[in-house]
Amino acid sequence: MARHLITSALPYINGIKHLGNMVGSMLPADVYSRYLRQRGHDVLYICATDEHGTPAELAAKAAGLSVAEFCAQAHDAQKAVYDGFELSFDYFGRSSSAENREITQHFARQLEKNGFIEERAIRQVYSPVDGRFLPDRYVEGTCPHCGYDKARGDQCENCTRVLDPTDLIEPRSAISGSTELEVRETKHLFLLQSKLQHEVEAWVAEHEEEWPQLASSIARKWLTEGLHDRAITRDLDWGVPVPADTWPELAADGKVFYVWFDAPIEYIASTKEWSDADPANRDYKSWWYEAEDVRYTQFMAKDNVPFHTVMFPATELGTREPWKKVDYVKAFNWLTYYGGKFSTSQKRGVFTDQALEILPADFWRYFLIANAPESDDSSFTWEHFAATVNKDLGGTLGNFVNRVLTFSRKKFGDEVPAGSPAGEAEAKLGAQIAELLAEYEGHMDALQYRKAAAALRALWSAGNAYLDEKAPWTEVKTDLEGAALTLRTAMNLIHLYAVVSEPFIPASARAMRSAFDLADDTATWVTPEQAASLDAVPAGTPFTVPAVLFPRVTEDDLESYRERFGGNPEA
Repeated sequence: MARHLITSALPYINGIKHLGNMVGSMLPADVYSRYLRQRGHDVLYICATDEHGTPAELAAKAAGLSVAEFCAQAHDAQKAVYDGFELSFDYFGRSSSAENREITQHFARQLEKNGFIEERAIRQVYSPVDGRFLPDRYVEGTCPHCGYDKARGDQCENCTRVLDPTDLIEPRSAISGSTELEVRETKHLFLLQSKLQHEVEAWVAEHEEEWPQLASSIARKWLTEGLHDRAITRDLDWGVPVPADTWPELAADGKVFYVWFDAPIEYIASTKEWSDADPANRDYKSWWYEAEDVRYTQFMAKDNVPFHTVMFPATELGTREPWKKVDYVKAFNWLTYYGGKFSTSQKRGVFTDQALEILPADFWRYFLIANAPESDDSSFTWEHFAATVNKDLGGTLGNFVNRVLTFSRKKFGDEVPAGSPAGEAEAKLGAQIAELLAEYEGHMDALQYRKAAAALRALWSAGNAYLDEKAPWTEVKTDLEGAALTLRTAMNLIHLYAVVSEPFIPASARAMRSAFDLADDTATWVTPEQAASLDAVPAGTPFTVPAVLFPRVTEDDLESYRERFGGNPEA
């Protein structure tokens, strides 16, 4: 089986993430990782908190903590939420690690050695009130492109255009709010992306036809506009320091690398952290260095695409070392909240810790993936959420499980009944299930999440249609053995649903699977051929009836959610 390296865009350290962040990177990466593991592949899913840069310093200041202490606490808080969502990271690291410092400095030295880093004197915003040069994100103002009045000096959150602080209209210090800013000369390191333009273009050309249109179009847009040399150092107290053995003057000035230079390198560094924990059995370089047998898939929202399809590949190419570059970029549009943008900084929308307070993780996992913003932005509304989970999870899957097991226990006791041999209806059902499962596999392999969710839902619906056709509650009155066959077949569907639904709803899948006392239940997947036979749970197997899998979201619940989070029911 293949080796699959999977990374999702690093969640930034300044606070718990919202649902849009979850569905745009980590959750789809987890669903894919789980699916590949079940299919028998060797999978390594790596992620980390992104801890450097201006927002970390600002958030730490607001919390009254040192940056190191703030980041340590915030990392643990985020990891607790991701555990609650059952994200199956093989390792969840930190970009402030010693490993990231080591590898980032190595990359910088290699780029310098190969002529792709240049020291330049530039004019930079200085705040006399704060007594310091202001890195990009320490400068706020109005975006000259879209008029957004809270744009940062590196990128406008509203229109995603990359900016320089001097581009902003009416700039102000994010520390003190002072508008008494000056422009002074200072020295920084620049990555000479212009010298790597043709190499990046050639590399993108090799991959872009396979990528989703969203990812390839963004990468091509940046390349068409031309790659510009970009400063990769900042004036901050927190970050990967410029190595003194290569740039002594800048190191003495306290320069650190720009967060977008070191953050992607953290994918490699986190893998090294994972490897260092068990060096006898793990080798991070086998995943990242001369790793031709590795299939590398990255997951991210569209605002992260330029950095992963252009800037980081340029960095890797410039080292002149055989570092693994991404094979497939799964990019997502944005999930909106009643048509408005989710925003960590503005506290707009439902945040992941709040979501887990309200309902179990499987509700959120299923809804988000079934409505993933793949081809365009999608909108979260409480009304849509309730309608989806009540119909698909509660009505289609949960109701099937409950009525089959409850009725069988009532009529036949606590063991799977034997009944008649499978007949024409069961053969027809088996063929239908095999076809739908093959369709589901195809969509999962292609990373088409909404289509995969529709195929999974169709699998669940097929069980209900079979049950309605056979009507065992009527059948039991005239053909006891026929009713037993129907229920035995339906119980095999429940087991099949437990196995193949696990990437979407792992907790519910465990509950369904554990309902059957099967001593040798070690199957990790069900092939379409195996599914057609519907015989994984033999007659005589003891079973229990699990608690209600998916409690209904009521109108009273919706009213309380709208009151807490806002939302227009007419939207």
